[in-house]
Amino acid sequence: MSEEFESLIAAMRQCRLCEAEMQRPPNPIFQLAQSARVLVVGQAPGNLADITGTPFNDPSGDRLRDWMGISRDEFYDVSRVAIFPMGLCFPGYDPKGGDLPPMRRCAGQWRQPVLELLPDIEVTLLVGGYAQSWHLGGRTGKTLTETVSDWRSFSSERIFTTPHPSWRNTAWLKRNPWFERDVLPELRRSVRTALSR
Repeated sequence: MSEEFESLIAAMRQCRLCEAEMQRPPNPIFQLAQSARVLVVGQAPGNLADITGTPFNDPSGDRLRDWMGISRDEFYDVSRVAIFPMGLCFPGYDPKGGDLPPMRRCAGQWRQPVLELLPDIEVTLLVGGYAQSWHLGGRTGKTLTETVSDWRSFSSERIFTTPHPSWRNTAWLKRNPWFERDVLPELRRSVRTALSR
């Protein structure tokens, strides 16, 4: 690990940029190593991730690992899988009990410097609309469904677009069976190839 990367990781662990706007104390949660082959870009850590300090440590993580076709041990192998959400800390809850959007400052402060120091990424998963908007810019569709259904447009860049694996999207998965039928086999094959190197 380069000194520059180590310094960046240390700075992110100590980040307090959004402290005044947060419901809980800052608790940056991510998993990064320069040797990683697969990059998972989620929204922000959820409640259980915040409590345990482990990203995707909840039923949505179980579903995501199933989508990827990998075990829990493989998923948490920091040397091979990077987990770098759009917001590093749990943003809190909205009045309806849903998670708030990721804190905006994170992306502007940390994303580009980190991505420039991850040279071996072979597959990137953009999980949800926030990740897709930032990484794809104007190439997203008008809705998340449009962006996810256009997944082949990004496959040459080894990018996969997915909905969030939350239970809230179970109805979406039932309405869009093509996702499990067409996208997941390709995603699993690409992830397995990347991790086997």
